Amino acid sequence: MSAVETARVHGNEDRNLVECDVAIVGAGPVGLFAIFECGMLKMTTCVIDALDSVGGQCAALYPDKPIYDIPGFPRVNGQDLVDRLAEQAAPFHPNYRLRQRVETAERHEDGWRLTTSAGTRVEAKAVIIAGGAGAFGPNRPPLEGIEAYEGDSVFYYVNKPERFRDKTLVIAGGGDSALDWTLALAEIAAKIYVIHRRPKFRGAPDSVAKLHRLADAPDGKVELVIPYQLDSLEGAEGRLEAVVVRDFEGGTRRLEADALLPFFGLSMDLGPIAEWGLNLDKHHIEVDPTTCATSLDGIHAIGDIATYPNKLKLIATGFSEAAMAAHAIYPRIFPDTELHWEYSTTKGLPGS
Repeated sequence: MSAVETARVHGNEDRNLVECDVAIVGAGPVGLFAIFECGMLKMTTCVIDALDSVGGQCAALYPDKPIYDIPGFPRVNGQDLVDRLAEQAAPFHPNYRLRQRVETAERHEDGWRLTTSAGTRVEAKAVIIAGGAGAFGPNRPPLEGIEAYEGDSVFYYVNKPERFRDKTLVIAGGGDSALDWTLALAEIAAKIYVIHRRPKFRGAPDSVAKLHRLADAPDGKVELVIPYQLDSLEGAEGRLEAVVVRDFEGGTRRLEADALLPFFGLSMDLGPIAEWGLNLDKHHIEVDPTTCATSLDGIHAIGDIATYPNKLKLIATGFSEAAMAAHAIYPRIFPDTELHWEYSTTKGLPGS
């Protein structure tokens, strides 16, 4: 990237102001590929996501789950796919703004100004919404003071399994996420308590069988605490000391633990995007299938959040939409330059 192009992203003394060609809302697989497609056309990007790392649901919910329908990969797990996409996007130096979501969008000169929950202002000539099913976040258990432990001792997603090596964990939940992470972390954790309000788990039968085999093992490394539900937390300054659980007769049990991982699903909605004036179909944004343009000039939507007749909700479909949106945006960024399109095998990466 040239010095001029870099300045279009970082050339402002106001650290809360980001100027770029294209603002990408959502850092899941499709949003990451949109960085690449924009970069191939020499368009700078700023990427905004509510999570604290890239990858979206793919990394947060099923990082170790195999995916079989990605072209060129007979089998790839979610985190590996995200890592490859981030590596592919890296040469274009995207400006990531994580742990914040877009609150408002207003027209600004020849583009849009987005304001985030962290006070960041992003001025862009075009916007690509790649937010999957919309902004999503964890369903937090109703425990008093839980916010004080989040990020230090309470985790709703696992992106760094090594932090739990030799730790005592409490995993709460009865679905696939709770089971998958119990199975994965049992290899490195010192002890895992699995809390569920009923004896029957909702996960895949094979995972349930593996969980019970671990619980029946003589080493006692995995213990099923059922039927119980979370009651309270003990600790100070973000450091968890114990999780108190309660049965349905009012009895309690104190579990000394280093971390709590509650997996109670996600709440998903369009959030403030629903108030932007876009044409919506329930929780989806209607787009032109040839350009992914929305009803608002300069705003495009791709991936699962975008809808049109006969839409297939596949990651591969989102990748194609990222390319179409980037090419549709190009004349807006470079109005006096005709796009002479070439295959990447011919032109390579810009500047390479």
